[in-house]
Amino acid sequence: MTAPAWVEHAIWWQVYPLGFVGAFPVSSEPPQPDQHRLRRLVDWFDHAIALGASGVALGPIFASRTHGYDTTDHYRIDPRLGDDADFDHLVAEARRRGLRILLDGVFNHVGLDFPRYREAPNDEAAARWFRGRPGRFHTFEGHAELITLNHDNPEVVDYTVDVMTHWLDRGADGWRLDAAYAVPERFWASTLPRVRERFPESWFVGELIHGDYAAVVRAATFDSATQYELWKAIWSSLNDGNFFELDWALQRHGEFLARFAPLTFIGNHDVTRIASRLERPEHVAHALVILLTVGGVPSVYAGDELGFRGVKEERYGGDDAVRPEFTSPPMELDAFGAQMWALHQFLVGLRRRHPWLHGATTRPVRLENRHYVYEARCGDNALLVALNIDDEPLRLALPELGTAHRKVIGGSAAPPEEVVDTLVVEPHGWRILSPA
Repeated sequence: MTAPAWVEHAIWWQVYPLGFVGAFPVSSEPPQPDQHRLRRLVDWFDHAIALGASGVALGPIFASRTHGYDTTDHYRIDPRLGDDADFDHLVAEARRRGLRILLDGVFNHVGLDFPRYREAPNDEAAARWFRGRPGRFHTFEGHAELITLNHDNPEVVDYTVDVMTHWLDRGADGWRLDAAYAVPERFWASTLPRVRERFPESWFVGELIHGDYAAVVRAATFDSATQYELWKAIWSSLNDGNFFELDWALQRHGEFLARFAPLTFIGNHDVTRIASRLERPEHVAHALVILLTVGGVPSVYAGDELGFRGVKEERYGGDDAVRPEFTSPPMELDAFGAQMWALHQFLVGLRRRHPWLHGATTRPVRLENRHYVYEARCGDNALLVALNIDDEPLRLALPELGTAHRKVIGGSAAPPEEVVDTLVVEPHGWRILSPA
């Protein structure tokens, strides 16, 4: 598989729409269809542009009863968000700004109000849409309100193909495939090629948590997969003072890059925000530096660039803290939020000025528990990244690396454009250097 060429320049700003516009959860009456809340996302598109993003990755926007992952009707915009005209407006405004749109598709399971499920007790054909039998249908990870589809049923295959092509035809650029790890790979292999026949420039990223990413991507014919292994290694290595874990993950990440470009992130709608996950707030910068200087397709979760905090809890409603409502832009920021916004703009800008980083692999230059210097390289292009999470300065003579001089192009407390022959990084600081 070869991903569309535009993906090499993709940087996503990810949004969970139902939470973003205050449609879920709600403590009073739910929003009405005539409120057209989906259009509130458009008010933030210029913010996404200012961030440096090239696309907006949307969470679920289709009709559902609760959080959007219990789909009722894949062909209908959730009435809490608006209607088809609101979606068309969103796409038109994105196009006007040069932004791509990624949709979130749930094809592993459906909600209790899905028409076929309602018909299943009295209709054998409808019952065959689901695994199990009426009264004992399989559910997704024990959630009684999420009914697992029968992916061996040709009607389910045709339905999925039709849903995908319907929204691609309406202006979407690709799909994030929710819970893709729970779906037989043969199902994706029977659907995605048919969709690509009509929309060869579309992009498909499967949600994978663990396992042999490369083998699954190949068998399922995905273009990409969510890089949870790297996400975990980033925050865990920073908290534990163990860069050996990060280096191991990056070497494995390099093996993936030989076959596909993973979707990389340090935050999304399903995990504790990076500013809350890290034990030291100054290490958020290190996490972001890693995200934007290694290969893959980076994604920034809305709010992370503003210093939002939020802890995901394993309970009913445990996602609410990481899926808050946004007010109208611009948003008033505290000192940490302003710092995070400036840092995101700088590092996303650096990524855009070095688009070759999309395919870059890393090589450790100096690896210790609390010091990590690595080279990110793609062909003749290279950057040197130095991370220090120790209480003492990091010093490294550049001639030891085979080069006499390097130019500092970014870092904490770093003079801009300084050419150095000795790298010095203050405690809990970082540097990015280019060839002088």
